Amino acid sequence: MIAGLVLVWGLAVSAVFNPASAATIAIDVGHYREEPGATSARGRPEFAFNLDLARELETALQARGHATQLIGADGGMRDLWRRPRAARGADLFISVHHDSTQARYQSAWVHEGAAQRYSDRFAGFSSFVSRENPGWRTGLRCASAIGGALVKAGFTPSLYHAHPVLGENRQFADKVNGVHYYDHLAALRHASMPALLFEAGVIVNREEEIRMRDGTVRNSIVTGVAAGIDACLKKDEGGRMKDEWKYNGKDNVHGK
Repeated sequence: MIAGLVLVWGLAVSAVFNPASAATIAIDVGHYREEPGATSARGRPEFAFNLDLARELETALQARGHATQLIGADGGMRDLWRRPRAARGADLFISVHHDSTQARYQSAWVHEGAAQRYSDRFAGFSSFVSRENPGWRTGLRCASAIGGALVKAGFTPSLYHAHPVLGENRQFADKVNGVHYYDHLAALRHASMPALLFEAGVIVNREEEIRMRDGTVRNSIVTGVAAGIDACLKKDEGGRMKDEWKYNGKDNVHGK
């Protein structure tokens, strides 16, 4: 979940062969152990979901020849601004999260003897970019490419963050591919490189939580995210970024 993101100790740098065609990706594990983000419908902290997915994404990107930096994996990073600072030199900063809903949409239930909160009303992935990030256009291109790959794989964007209610009302940057603007988001606006925040699924949704804990589903998500990053950060033989990802049309970009 977005609210409650936030290094410098806890930065793991994975040194892999970095050919001219590869990029360096900083993968930020959203939240930290003292403030672990949302709580799933069955009581698991969001940070645990984020860490699992971030590690699997790191492995997938390395397998594609990219260099990676895993940020916040030790759960000790409190200051949001330190995260993108630790990613200096990366081609892309992606903050990995799992989503919740506004409290008004949640209900109480008991799971294994413990009272929990859930909402089965919303499901799906979403991404966010900040226009206060100097590389936001590339961040948007990457978020759209990731969303496009996930939609192609059968996943659905959540879209509810655009609802005109308090705490949401996030303008679409690319509705078809589930991308919103979130201009004041600290982890993105403090980044010097293109940056985006990715919400893999809604873990207060009881069925979606089960899917997010399924290794096969996570692998499909990771494959889509990695494919999107490949598409938007492709480099030519001289190591320069190629603008391979193209929007499906201007109406798609503005969410009309």
